[in-house]
Amino acid sequence: METGLAGKRVLVTGASGGIGSACARAFAAEGCELVLHYRRGRERAEALARELGGATLAQADLTREDDADRLFAESGDLDVCASVAGVWPEEDVPVWELPFERWQETIAANLTATFLTARGFLRGVARRGHGSLVLVASTAGLFGEAGHADYATAKSAIAGGFLLSLKNEVVRVGPRARVNVVCPGWTATEMTRASLADTSLVERVTRTMALRKIGTAEDVASQVVVLASDELSGHVTGQVVVVAGGMEGRVLHE
Repeated sequence: METGLAGKRVLVTGASGGIGSACARAFAAEGCELVLHYRRGRERAEALARELGGATLAQADLTREDDADRLFAESGDLDVCASVAGVWPEEDVPVWELPFERWQETIAANLTATFLTARGFLRGVARRGHGSLVLVASTAGLFGEAGHADYATAKSAIAGGFLLSLKNEVVRVGPRARVNVVCPGWTATEMTRASLADTSLVERVTRTMALRKIGTAEDVASQVVVLASDELSGHVTGQVVVVAGGMEGRVLHE
């Protein structure tokens, strides 16, 4: 099916990570012109750019306003932004033991970075009058995640009030501009590899899924591309697409 994305200029944040690199490959397969953002994973980003036959590389710490503004100044006119960059802190820590420093770092790396990314992209939409923004949140923001209240809070804000505000604001400057969210569940990436090596954890987290398997980065990337496409999703905005095998919640008790 034709996505209409050929020739579109697309920024993928967090492109050096598992889901980000899968999104970059999926957009490249559609003939897009890519800007690949990374924070620390320069070697991975460079290897990905070579694999895709060339792409613009852009380094930025998206928790810093000046870095985020520079990223968009250097990225040129964008048609699509896939805001994938984020951090899941692996250690389980209940709120009563959660250090304030970790709370601040997690909120900054996930919510603040998404805000600065969205703001930068939508400033371009205000100039050009069109664009599609896809934000990546998490099922942690829908069902909560014990031991990761910081992460769940950030992702809930993205998939809730932030998304619903943006989809109503953006049409003031782009009548057909759209904003949507993809919420992955447990997905096999470098960030989750160590945790998913525990077979008992996999059994537990898939217990409320209709499809009792761990998702892939490509599963998520496919939905990001579909939502980015005006041909496939031109009348879809303010929506949350959950890529989690039919997940219905969390197992609380054995």
